[in-house]
Amino acid sequence: MNPKIVALTDSIRALEAELEAEIAGRRAGLRFGLEQGRARFEAEILRRHRELRTRLSSYVLRARPLVVLTAPFIYALIVPLVLLDVFVTVYQAVCFPAYGIRKVKRGDYLIFDRHHLAYLNAIEKLNCAYCSYANGLIAYVREIAGRTEQHWCPIKHARRMAGAHPAYAGFEDYGDAEAYRELIERGQSGGEK
Repeated sequence: MNPKIVALTDSIRALEAELEAEIAGRRAGLRFGLEQGRARFEAEILRRHRELRTRLSSYVLRARPLVVLTAPFIYALIVPLVLLDVFVTVYQAVCFPAYGIRKVKRGDYLIFDRHHLAYLNAIEKLNCAYCSYANGLIAYVREIAGRTEQHWCPIKHARRMAGAHPAYAGFEDYGDAEAYRELIERGQSGGEK
């Protein structure tokens, strides 16, 4: 692979690590810790969170009519999302071992912890759970699709692609037939265990 691309990719990873450290510092300022994977707030912070929770009746009465009317369209997406989840999970379970592709851990992408926040009412908690599922699922599916592409067709597109998955930068350049054939002959198309 091109040394400049490798260097840039390494720089991006370093910046991501720096960003994660900054976010961790911000978390420390919010005075909570993780115990057995669950966030625990100090008693005073928890009391303040409960004070800031909007009563369910107020939340419902203040909802804009268009929000109420569009809610069924939002929540109807749960059906195709669950179907996508089932099909992609089965696909990975059957195909990845056969191809020697490292499996994606579903639990790394589907995180449900916002319902523990005392400043959210029941509807806000439901909304957060729905968004956590939808966005986590899409990230999980993207990673499975990315590893599949990395295994079968690690070639960049001719045009710039918005939102490329993390492995994409390591793909062979569009039109570089020799590099692609060498990669395939070495059996290093990527995504393997």
